[in-house]
Amino acid sequence: MTAEKIPFNKPYMTGKELYYIAEAKFGNMLAGDGPFTKRCHEWIEQRTSCSKALLTHSCTAALEMAALLLDIQPGDEIIMPSYTFVSTANAFALRGAIPIFVDSEPNHPNIDVEQIEEKISSKTKAIVIVHYAGIACDMDAILYISKKYGIPIIEDAAQAIGAKYKDEFLGNFGCLATFSFHETKNVNCGEGGAIVVNENSLYPLIEIIREKGTNRSAFLRSEVDKYTWVSLGSSFLPSDLLAAYLYGQLLNYDNIQSHRNALWSAYDNILSDSFLKSQFNFSTPFIPSYAKGNSHIYYLVVKDLEFRTKLIDLLKREGILTVSHYVALHSSPFGRQFSVQVDESDYFNCDKFSQRLIRLPLYHELTVEDVEFIALKILEAIRKI
Repeated sequence: MTAEKIPFNKPYMTGKELYYIAEAKFGNMLAGDGPFTKRCHEWIEQRTSCSKALLTHSCTAALEMAALLLDIQPGDEIIMPSYTFVSTANAFALRGAIPIFVDSEPNHPNIDVEQIEEKISSKTKAIVIVHYAGIACDMDAILYISKKYGIPIIEDAAQAIGAKYKDEFLGNFGCLATFSFHETKNVNCGEGGAIVVNENSLYPLIEIIREKGTNRSAFLRSEVDKYTWVSLGSSFLPSDLLAAYLYGQLLNYDNIQSHRNALWSAYDNILSDSFLKSQFNFSTPFIPSYAKGNSHIYYLVVKDLEFRTKLIDLLKREGILTVSHYVALHSSPFGRQFSVQVDESDYFNCDKFSQRLIRLPLYHELTVEDVEFIALKILEAIRKI
């Protein structure tokens, strides 16, 4: 692969996605909860050991379902990291709740666990944690806080399918968890997601919320003779065509993951050299001892915003597209309304990642040789700045 052909991401097919889409079409079941949707549910439950999984049309939708399931009301406070995608906050702000933003850890974009407890108030109704780049948060510490105050945990595991905390898959720690199958994720169907329910008492309601507030799922199981509107809800089901595409990916998960691990390691073998990092003042992903990642993102943290801008520009001229990531929500135009009385120094670390983090290409069609080429071009560019 030559440099001019290296985008940041490239959606891929692993072989049988179109075959399964054709099977869904000729099976005459294209709407939600068809045969392929159910196969995906079974795969997620079996491979991640979660209690119950349901596909949604996006991870955003899954988070919105979580807000409905926990009956979030106007004025409720939801603790979450500032360094995250807008969906983490939007899902609860749509219910009238107030996002309470927390800084990142000094050496990783995940939520700073030590700051969570000081954000808790009588209005706190949930703590949403985000496993950035598929790297686990410190779940023992977070679950201790949850139990101490009786506050439910929601895992935003959008980037974390297959990743672990110690020996347990992420998605199993909160009462609810969400995954993303967006085209940038390890396995994808273009747009898609899933909600995981680990608290059995919530399962009857989640079926209702997901089916537009009706008891249609019970009707399809012949548990009632007709279905009707019984709760708030919306249309959160993906088409079975999308599920068919996703199922083709899930069946190849082990191969996909093995290749991503090789690509991630190829970056790390070159860029994590301690001499290079000290000489050129950048850092590579920090993996805590308790975390087993899924090679979702490889990133660098450079010395400042100006340096990052120049590096991205130099690599773009070489035909290599690299990108930044989130604008910390506390400093975003809409997010400022929730943090107007907060000292900006409270968010030193997430501001650092907002201004200095750069993500590198990492997708299925890349080879180890491609990644080695990119890494060497990065070092060349850094030397020029």
